[in-house]
Amino acid sequence: MFRYTVSVATGGQEFAETVNDIYLTLVGTEKCSDRTLLDRSVVDHLTRGSVVSVDIKAKELLGDIVLVKLEKGKILIDDHWYCRSISVTTPSGDCFEFPCYRWVSIEKNVILRDDKDQLPQDDNLKEYRRMELESRQLLFRWKEWRSGFPMSIDFNSSSELPLDIQFEAAKSVDFSLNYTRAVRNLGLNKFMNLFQSSWKDFADFEKIFVKIQNKVSEHVMQNWNKDYFFGYQFLNGCNPVMIKKCMKLPDKFAVTHEMVKVSLDRGLTLQEELKGGNIYIADYAILEGVQANATDPDTKQYLAAPFCLLYKNSQNEIVPIAIQLSRQTTSGAGNTVFLPSDNEYDWMLAKMWVKSADFSIHQLATHLLRTHLISEVFAIAMYRQLAAVHPIYKLLIPHVRYTIAINTAAREKLICKSGLFDKANGTGGIGIIEVIQKAMKTLTYKSLCFPEAMKARGVDNKEDLPNYYYRDDGMLVWEAIKSFVSDVVRIYYSSDMAVQEDEEIQAFVQDVCFSGMKNSPKDCVFPNSLKTREQLVEYLTVVIFTASAQHAAVNFGQYDWFAWVPNCPSTMRKPPPTQKGQVDMKYIMESLPDRTRSSWHLGAVWALSQFQDEEVLLGVYPNKHFTEKSVTEATKTFRKKLVEVTNIIKRRNEKLKVPYWYLSPDRIPNSVAI
Repeated sequence: MFRYTVSVATGGQEFAETVNDIYLTLVGTEKCSDRTLLDRSVVDHLTRGSVVSVDIKAKELLGDIVLVKLEKGKILIDDHWYCRSISVTTPSGDCFEFPCYRWVSIEKNVILRDDKDQLPQDDNLKEYRRMELESRQLLFRWKEWRSGFPMSIDFNSSSELPLDIQFEAAKSVDFSLNYTRAVRNLGLNKFMNLFQSSWKDFADFEKIFVKIQNKVSEHVMQNWNKDYFFGYQFLNGCNPVMIKKCMKLPDKFAVTHEMVKVSLDRGLTLQEELKGGNIYIADYAILEGVQANATDPDTKQYLAAPFCLLYKNSQNEIVPIAIQLSRQTTSGAGNTVFLPSDNEYDWMLAKMWVKSADFSIHQLATHLLRTHLISEVFAIAMYRQLAAVHPIYKLLIPHVRYTIAINTAAREKLICKSGLFDKANGTGGIGIIEVIQKAMKTLTYKSLCFPEAMKARGVDNKEDLPNYYYRDDGMLVWEAIKSFVSDVVRIYYSSDMAVQEDEEIQAFVQDVCFSGMKNSPKDCVFPNSLKTREQLVEYLTVVIFTASAQHAAVNFGQYDWFAWVPNCPSTMRKPPPTQKGQVDMKYIMESLPDRTRSSWHLGAVWALSQFQDEEVLLGVYPNKHFTEKSVTEATKTFRKKLVEVTNIIKRRNEKLKVPYWYLSPDRIPNSVAI
């Protein structure tokens, strides 16, 4: 008899242990072992975080061990066992590692491949690879949740999801519970039943600000109405993606030089400033025609689709110089343009309308669609098309952690009909669907490439537009990720031909393009094939950057910038003004969210901005999917670069009144998980 020593590692998650029967079969290049039931004394020690060794005897030498088959039977209760990994030591002393990192259910066979990374064209076990992917494709099915949305996972509730992509027990998400807890923790309970009750004045808003201990939020409260600070938020606030260089005024924008000349401090005409590259614009055309939230019959809510013209003055500040809230005609005739020279309340309310529109676009387009939903598309396609031994699967798996779970929870409780999003937001109800459908028309692959996105908006030049920390830090993180991805790709792909011959990678990008994003073969805004290693590097960089850095940049600042309600109203209860001189403080208070909606809004942005317990940050990979020394070294280099970026940002922030840290790698989670 020949003895094989098998070490079985159980995960450290809650309920990872099992009390049920475990069967093991070793498959070698020469022979297979008998199906072996582990002794009860062994199973009893398969507790959380344990590593248990057991001997399996074989009548003949098995050769190199290439597969381990796991089975689980039921004895007492229908539990699940989380197996981290299996290692097998042969009679000759050779050791073979088999990563698992999955839940093993009752009477389900799990076949583990060894830790050697294999491109499909080089794999000698193609049949097992095919069986694995066919099984996954039955489990990870596409579904159109709403018309015009990207495709999502075909499950209706979080509890139905495959165990391997559900939240662990220690990290469950219940939006209703989290919002209620946030309302309680922030001391907002007393305001929740004051239905449709408006605030008296801005000082009255401070009543829901009492428990906030946040320097950025406090700075916002003190400076929100200053023009320079209004403009600053287009660069470094929570939605820093709207500002574009303006070389030609839109047809529907009725602004003229005479209107803004008092704001132009270089003594040039508006046309000269346009040619000089000092004029920028935030255009909220996407909201034109969108139906405002009508889910509450007792409160009328309103939306606008503003133009906001911005000027880089001689002090390099970005300041608003003209705001138009309507788009009545192509010529712009009949549209009122609000100006800094108008009376205090007219200009203040015009800016509020811009920030309310900005909030709506942030929530649905910038945040939900362009980080959450697109990352889910990448995740589903990865599970459907890349085998577990594929090096790109191993590269991407940490960056899709919990994404499908958080999105399923959002569809179940947050953005569904009569969901929590409807409680406080002007784009609730049918507006959610209409905004996403419109935003999908501008969601292209190139718009997810960070350098391309900066260039397309004309904001890529540091000299032209200084102090744009989102751009500057984003480029540093993008390059660090791209460098790491490039190292990994070049380890496994010796040539461009190797990329073209990788049928799983080609199937992955095709699944994203045709299934997930519903592109037609004649109209592809996402790649449907990859021809070179450089194309593969860029594609994978997009996937990782979107799930990690981009999501961090637009998510974790929500409480900082949105907590002071007048700075970013989540809805407006009066129609946008069409004439000047008719607005007073009472009208403004009646326009802003009432006490109940303000409280829900504050609780929501607090809950969404919280880092999770045991957050896994960019570059940290607790599960050892890769064991190749070259990849291990590339990972170490990646982490060093991220530390360098963190230090650059830290030194910069020490000199700023309002530090910008959302793209500091030590605060960027690996995946979209909240």
